[in-house]
Amino acid sequence: MTEIKIKKKLILLNLFVLFFIGCENLEKNPIQGAVVSAREEASKIGVEILKNGGNAFDAMVATSFALTVVFPNAGNITGGGFMVYRTSSGDIGSIDYRELAPMSSTEDMYLDEDGKANEDLSRTGGLAVGVPGSVAGILEVHKKMGSLPLSELIQPSIELAEKGFLVTEKQATSLNSKRDEFIKVNGRETFYGKIFKKGDTIKNPNLAKALTEISKYGNKGFYEGWVAESMVKKINNTGGKILIEDFKSYEPKWRKPIVFNYKDLRIISMGPPSSGGICLAQMMKMIEPFNIGDLEYKSYKAMHLMIEAERRSYADRSYFLGDPDFVSIPEYHLISSDYLSERMVNYNPLVATKSSDISYGDIVIAESDETTHFSILDSFGNAVSVTTTLNGSYGSKVFVDEIGVFMNNEMDDFSSKPGSPNMFGLVGGKANSIKPKKRMLSSMTPTIVEREGKLFLILGTPGGSTIITSVFQTILNAYEYKMGIQESIDSPRFHHQWVPDSVRFEPNFKNTSELKKLKSIGHQFDLQKSKFIGRVDAIMVDKIGNISVGADKRGDDYAEIY
Repeated sequence: MTEIKIKKKLILLNLFVLFFIGCENLEKNPIQGAVVSAREEASKIGVEILKNGGNAFDAMVATSFALTVVFPNAGNITGGGFMVYRTSSGDIGSIDYRELAPMSSTEDMYLDEDGKANEDLSRTGGLAVGVPGSVAGILEVHKKMGSLPLSELIQPSIELAEKGFLVTEKQATSLNSKRDEFIKVNGRETFYGKIFKKGDTIKNPNLAKALTEISKYGNKGFYEGWVAESMVKKINNTGGKILIEDFKSYEPKWRKPIVFNYKDLRIISMGPPSSGGICLAQMMKMIEPFNIGDLEYKSYKAMHLMIEAERRSYADRSYFLGDPDFVSIPEYHLISSDYLSERMVNYNPLVATKSSDISYGDIVIAESDETTHFSILDSFGNAVSVTTTLNGSYGSKVFVDEIGVFMNNEMDDFSSKPGSPNMFGLVGGKANSIKPKKRMLSSMTPTIVEREGKLFLILGTPGGSTIITSVFQTILNAYEYKMGIQESIDSPRFHHQWVPDSVRFEPNFKNTSELKKLKSIGHQFDLQKSKFIGRVDAIMVDKIGNISVGADKRGDDYAEIY
């Protein structure tokens, strides 16, 4: 009888232990959803929407407007962007709300009397401004996919603009570094013309008024009326040639995403006018036959293989890619295994290829640094990946006082002159030449990854020309090298874009012995010019459904979970 009692007690004790282990596991992984963005305030606002019953698309709207307030160098209502999504049922899609060239635009609008590209005109001042697409795109997402009233989604950002937000140390450094440019374009009394320090509060009541107008009247509150008129006036007073009709006629476009396989992954990314999806597909598929996972992490052999794939992809980018509404893009051929195998025929695992020996591929036919990205996952299983930008940091530096925002300088993403590099050193071709109402090529790469049919990664990054390679390397870190998502993001990055023929490394890249080996086989780089690359914000779901988040420590990026 005593033995039976002991056995019963042991059973009860085991059940008790198992119960608390279960509770502990729940505590360890309480994440139902998450928003990872460039600023804590924006991520918190997005998650609050999720907590209140909104879905990932509602959170996309709220987070976008919040970033306009707290991250003025890239968050915006006056720029453009792309969104890639995957619903809980597995449906996928994307929306293009990239900026447009104004109707007054011409191919030679940035050329001087000698036919040389004038870089200043396409980067600073009113002539650099493209027709904004952000508001139209955000509202289109809300119309088609949202569940909560628009006013409920915008109100937190209105209050944030009115009450103000705290300046971080990194933000103060950023604002102060551009102060002279702000004053040069807008005058000494401009809103951001003062010296900022960590802990300062920035209130932007005029932005609150503009957001209120959008909340009340939707697209008409931005593309018509006093908001649009104030933008047109300021753009044209600073050298631009834009009309109110340019604003009224803007429309976002739902597009088919680029979808491709890499081993047992299915990768969904943005198609043209973003170059991100095609270039990412090319890089991944070019290295696939070489089983990079068998090569030691960050060994010179692994990096050499990746650099050579990057080199060839960026060469193709320069020639083939542009706005699909204006040029014919051989998407299928560019990402086909046969074509990519041919591109790697001259790959030598022991010798670097010279970029001068690499041109675009032979096909027979039957894209700031200061972009911003955010990733969202809701409790229903909907996944959203959004990258948006003004192009350069604070765009054209044209500040519209009446609505409290900077205008973009996206016109620099066109080929001002075929063969001439833009501000990121990217060389463009005829396919990306300037035409009225045309979308400029982009490097933005919002991406969603499935593994064995289930959601695996939601990711993207700012970084101008380095966006694609940052996404490329983060996916490889997570998949081939089995890293957690934060480790995948923290890992030092490198970048090659065909021209100039030089590899960029981050300053925290310490494996000097492998770098020496890279130089010995012909790769060129200057570690003295190194700087940080990208700011990846990502969400990972493991094979049993556990969610983890990663916010890039290179910025003020922040992951909020619930």
